[in-house]
Parts: sequence; structure tokens; C-alpha cells
Amino acid sequence: MLELVIAVCLILLNGVFSLSELALVSARKARLKAMADAGRPGARAALSLAEDPGRFLSTVQIGITLVGILAGAFSGAALGERLTEILQDNGMSARVAGPLGYAVVISLITYLSVVVGELVPKNLALRNAEGLACLVAPLMKVVSKVAGPVVWLLDASTRLIFRMFGQSTAQENAVTEEEIRTVMAEAETAGILEVDERKMISGVLRLGDRAVRSVMTPRTEVEWLDLEDDEEELRRRLSITTHSRLPVGEGSPDNMLGVVQVREVLAPLLSGKRIDVRGSMKTAPVVPDTLDALDALNVLREAEVPVALVHDEYGHFEGLATPADILDAIAGAFRSDEGASEPEAVQREDGSWLLAGWMPVDEMADMLGVTLPERRAYETVAGLVIGELQHLPATGETVQAHGWRFEVVDLDGRRVDKILARRLEPLET
Repeated sequence: MLELVIAVCLILLNGVFSLSELALVSARKARLKAMADAGRPGARAALSLAEDPGRFLSTVQIGITLVGILAGAFSGAALGERLTEILQDNGMSARVAGPLGYAVVISLITYLSVVVGELVPKNLALRNAEGLACLVAPLMKVVSKVAGPVVWLLDASTRLIFRMFGQSTAQENAVTEEEIRTVMAEAETAGILEVDERKMISGVLRLGDRAVRSVMTPRTEVEWLDLEDDEEELRRRLSITTHSRLPVGEGSPDNMLGVVQVREVLAPLLSGKRIDVRGSMKTAPVVPDTLDALDALNVLREAEVPVALVHDEYGHFEGLATPADILDAIAGAFRSDEGASEPEAVQREDGSWLLAGWMPVDEMADMLGVTLPERRAYETVAGLVIGELQHLPATGETVQAHGWRFEVVDLDGRRVDKILARRLEPLET
């Protein structure tokens, strides 16, 4: 009976080591740190072990190896001998009882070791990695100190072998953007994130990779006031505009001077006074078109007026960037936006997509599963097509890129308005 109790205890101890190993390896350091800051018992010990995985894994391996040796040598031999005696007492010959007794005992111990000592603990560890890591970490630290010399030897030997192959045992803890997107997709599937929440988070991630020229209102769509116009023309422009702020230039868009609040300029008209555009003008920050969109957001946050004038490297005015443009990049275009009365993309029954030429190319890439080059000279789907063709397209022209065929189906003057995207068949690819 004592041998059976010892065997069960050894199997359970093996389960503790297995659970500890997977729990601490699977635990996320960010969550452990949050638990430690909240005063969770064992969290700091778990974080300490996670920071030195080589030493911890050596400790666990020592424990599992010793338990396996003891379970096989002591309990297996003792229980096998006891079962052999029981079989012989029941009339079985010694030649058959001996091998049969040891075979039954070894099979039973192996089964319990796999199920109770490995599978069940590891499944538990995957269900609550951080909580169980906090629970077992203090015990593992004690075992690590007790077996200090052996742990050091194993850890040093592991590092030496890695060094011989030119590798390092240091962990690479950087979380990639692709991993974040995968987690978000899983969270959406599980119902933790709503579809719109996932789309907005994806928009924030894309914003960090965008230049301000990809989110600005382009020059061709900017309404502006020209100080060289007479008062009647200025009044007409102010009365028909739908914007609360307008940029002010003198003679040409390349000579932008500032921005005015429309209501401040129109207020004197109510009392019969003359409008004073120059006197109402406020200084607007000027940013290069290569500036990151997030940096542009910081500029807007600190500016006297939240409108940035975007210029290229030659000093030419390229467009305007406002907080609304940043919001559009995150949440999508609003119905009141220019060009947003029609959706960016519509999937047809045959699986092809009808895309707006002004659709941001990174949004298209996420939707179609396309991998774009990190360095590219275009920001829209129309820019992708023009970049591949190397000339302004005509209606009906096609180009194959990234496993898709893009066909220009509509032009608005020289602007690419609509593009039909169809996945290439394997033979065509």
C-alpha cells in the first residue's frame, strides 16, 4: 500500500512541475506585471522566473527527471514485485506472473504519468496561465535555490551549446503588428470585440504607418479664400461653403497665409460692416507631406487652429490635414465627406470588388489580404494602378499585381474613379 501511495505522489509531483513549466512559459509578462503592481501574491516571483527562462526551465527539468527516475525505479519495481506475488498466490506460474506483473504496473504508471502527470496539468495551465504561474512560482523559486549548482550547470551548458551554433538564448519579446491583428481577429470571432471595434483598432494601427499625405484633403478638393478677390466674391464663397474653417491665400494656393473661422468673418455682415478676412486670419502650422500621421496629430493638437497646411519638398501646397481627416482614417469616411456618398468598396456576386480610386491602399490590402511593399510611392488604390502602369490609364486598362487583376472601369477626367479588382486564378498567377 505504501508503494502505491508513493507512486501516486510522484505522479502528482510530476504534474506540478509540468503545470509550472507551461503556466510560466505561457504567461504574458504584461499581465504578470499588472498583477504584481496590484499586489497579487506570487506575481513578482513569477515575473522574476519569466525574465530568466533558462534557469527556470533547468529547474523544472531537474524535477521532472528525478520524479521520472524515482517513479520508474522505486515505485515500478516495488509495485511490480508486489503484483507478481499476488498473481502467484492466485495460482499463476512464476514464469508468467513476473513479466505480466511488471508489464501491468509499468503500463499503469505510464498511463497515469501521461494523463495525470502531463496532459491534465498542461490543459489547466493553458486555461489560466497567469493565475497558476503566480500560485506555483514561489515553490519553483525554492526548488531553484535548493538545486542551485545543478541548475547553474544545466543553464550554462545550454547557453554554451547555443553559442557554439552562433545563437543566443535571449528571448525576443517584440510583439509584431501581425500578431496583434491575429489576436483581434480571434477576439472578434469569440465575440469579445465587435466588428466595428476591430475595424477601428485596425485603423489606429494603420495610422502609425501612414504619412500625412495619405490622410489629408488633397489640393484639388480644398476650398480656399483668395485675398486678391473682391469683397463680393469673398462673400459668395463664404456663404456657400460647408466648412467651419477655410485656408486663406494670396493669388495662388502655393501662397497660403493662414486659416480663418468662417463664423468670425461672417459675423460683421449681420451688423452691416465690411468683412475683414486678413484681420481674422490665424496662423496655421505648415508640415511636410512625408510627416507621419501620428506626428501630424500632435502638431494639430498644439496648433492655434487645428488645421495644418501640407507642402511637398519643393514648397508646393499639397492639401489640408485636420482632426476630421485623422478620424476618417480611423473610423472611415462620413457621408458628409467629399466623395464619401459612395462606399469605398463593394463586393460583387462573383467575388470581385468594385473599389473607389481614392480608397486608401492599406485599407484595400487588409480587405483583400494583400501584402504591400513597405516602401511605396502611392497611398491610394488609384496610385497603385498608376504606379504599376507607369502612365495615366485609360478606361479598360488592366494591371496584374499582388495576385489580383485591377481594371480601370471609370475615369473622372484624368482621375481614376472606379477600379474592378478580381483575384487571379493560380494558372494566371
